[in-house]
Amino acid sequence: MSSVDFDLLVPFGWNSDLAADYSPLLGDDLIPARVIRMDRSECDIAAPLPTPFVLESRLTATVVRAQLPRSDSEISGLCTGDWVAIDRGRTVRALLPRRTAIVRAAVSGQPDARARSAHQVLAANVDTVLVCTAGDGDVDLGRIERLLALAWESGAQPVVVLTKADLAHDIPLEEVRAAAPGVTVLAVSATAGVGMDVLGALLRGTVALIGPSGAGKSTLANALLGAEVFATNAVRAADQRGRHTTVHRELRPLPGGGTLIDTPGLRSIGLWDAAEGLGRTFSDVESLATRCRFTDCSHRTEPGCAVLAAIDAGTLPQRRLDSYRKLTRENEWLSARTDARLRAERTKAWKEINKNQRRMYKERGKQR
Repeated sequence: MSSVDFDLLVPFGWNSDLAADYSPLLGDDLIPARVIRMDRSECDIAAPLPTPFVLESRLTATVVRAQLPRSDSEISGLCTGDWVAIDRGRTVRALLPRRTAIVRAAVSGQPDARARSAHQVLAANVDTVLVCTAGDGDVDLGRIERLLALAWESGAQPVVVLTKADLAHDIPLEEVRAAAPGVTVLAVSATAGVGMDVLGALLRGTVALIGPSGAGKSTLANALLGAEVFATNAVRAADQRGRHTTVHRELRPLPGGGTLIDTPGLRSIGLWDAAEGLGRTFSDVESLATRCRFTDCSHRTEPGCAVLAAIDAGTLPQRRLDSYRKLTRENEWLSARTDARLRAERTKAWKEINKNQRRMYKERGKQR
């Protein structure tokens, strides 16, 4: 390892903390590398390979899953931003521990009741998540809340970015801020330079851009990188919907330090074990809930409900509570599909509900 030039990795996020954490896992025969882009059984990496090997920062590595030990089965889920251990023949031998990961739910197989719930890692070892949405159209607060739950759950710091500010007549900044407590919300224009200096000052470490197609992520990424690195495309004129321009996730060094990951537009944003992320996203609702008279208050008809009182007073929108219920219910349902204990509790609860309904119908029949 003494002949390895680790300075080659610094532009891709390598630092003293990572060196301290990963060096004991590498031994004398393996070298750290960062995944820049995945492509089936190969990946582009940044690696400090010395002479007589190739002395450059971007190489292609092979992923041979059959040669990996069982403990490294997660290697099949390698994604952009991962740190891996490679041998000097540029074969990935291990996935190094992730500090953070943006994870969404995905469904494999046919879309029926038997479909197996699974998860997909969108980007790994991310420090800042830019939740992007176009500010020149209808701003979907529910989608922003969903993306924020993913971002908070990842362990990274989210920032909401309303793009295309130069094209917007009336950006609902205050509404978005109300839907994103504890999060900085900015309106920017990558083409006109509006708000870009403020946004640049907020970026820390590895930055990932997430959001729907047409949100202007690639245009924003190019502006932050200071070069036309990623392809861009206009939204469809007929319905103002975005078209997928970015088709893969790719990591690039930022000119001022740190790295940036551009991601394809997200059509499906399913939550995956995101209870903590939901708690951060809806911290206002959960804070009010602690003041309810009953600890198991469902915030529907109970007396002394602080959440309903806030809605009546106009300090909490009904839409906010509805979104909280919807996302919480979805997250619990997905968790129940993948967790045997939760699944058993859910089944028991449904049996109890059915039992009570049958008893109620039976008693009604007797009263007649």
